[in-house]
Amino acid sequence: MSNIDWRSVFNPELAVDAFPYILGGLGHTLWIAFASMGLGLIFGLLLALARLSTSRFLRLTATLYISFMRGVPILVILFMLYFGLPVINVELDALTAAITGFSLNSAAYMAEIIRSAILSVDKGQREAAQSLGLSPYRVLVGIILPQAIRLAIPPLSNVLLDLVKASSLAAMITVPEIFQRAKIVGGREFDYMTVYFVIAFIYWGICALIAAVQEVLERHFARYL
Repeated sequence: MSNIDWRSVFNPELAVDAFPYILGGLGHTLWIAFASMGLGLIFGLLLALARLSTSRFLRLTATLYISFMRGVPILVILFMLYFGLPVINVELDALTAAITGFSLNSAAYMAEIIRSAILSVDKGQREAAQSLGLSPYRVLVGIILPQAIRLAIPPLSNVLLDLVKASSLAAMITVPEIFQRAKIVGGREFDYMTVYFVIAFIYWGICALIAAVQEVLERHFARYL
């Protein structure tokens, strides 16, 4: 251990100097994660309802989509959108391609989370609401979904955490998020280890904050038990 040059592992001066530049990509990182989460949540809800539909066509379509997205690496999806679509004269800028790819991919996971949460709600409540003459829409929005949300918060929070970390893959299609900026600094200074430590702590900080918000939401919805 005494022969190790610790400055080659972590250079404090470089970390301090590089931090503002690397942090400049935080906006892209958060925008990719939260925009993908929002769009994926909407699409995921539609997929979940399709999976629960009485229509065989909707169930099969949703099942095939979810199976495909869960079985294909997100990096492949990003490359298809950014490098593949121009073949058919459809060009997306890097940020749009990243958000689109992460939204389409995360929707598949969120659909299964939402579906299982809906199925976890006691069927008797649905039957009681229908016996009172409530429409299927009112039953879903007013009774089923509020209870399903409480059950879905922990796994949906995990999806958001995964999106924050997976946003680093957007660097592969030139999005200037924090990982892309760290690579630039590492290549310029010939010290990748230091900047990797810097972004590791940045990702950790973001995820810790999201986890704290998750706990607050869980306590909030627990009051209605």
